[in-house]
Amino acid sequence: MAEQKGNQNESANLQGQDGQINVELSEEIAEGIYSNLAIINHSPSEFVLDFIKVMPGVPKAKVKSRIVLTPQHAKRVLRALADNVSRFEQLHGEIRDVEQKQMPLNFGGPKGQA
Repeated sequence: MAEQKGNQNESANLQGQDGQINVELSEEIAEGIYSNLAIINHSPSEFVLDFIKVMPGVPKAKVKSRIVLTPQHAKRVLRALADNVSRFEQLHGEIRDVEQKQMPLNFGGPKGQA
């Protein structure tokens, strides 16, 4: 994987099915977005991952990033994440899942009724 650092964009060459894909990472995107809550929804044609930052004592939170995936790509992401978590735990020990109380989520739209 080739990387360029500094003021220039980072880039990586990935092997595609018919050659290489040049992937560029701008400085703004490279900073990342912190998220401590993810909400995942799906339809027959796509998965939607909303990443949110919830602050203690603040009753309102905004979606910071939304990623839309095909079902096939969602499954590849699931496998890649499971593989990376497994490797992380082999190096650093088991990640303990801290039980948190359920928080009600209100997206500001109409509430469902039965």
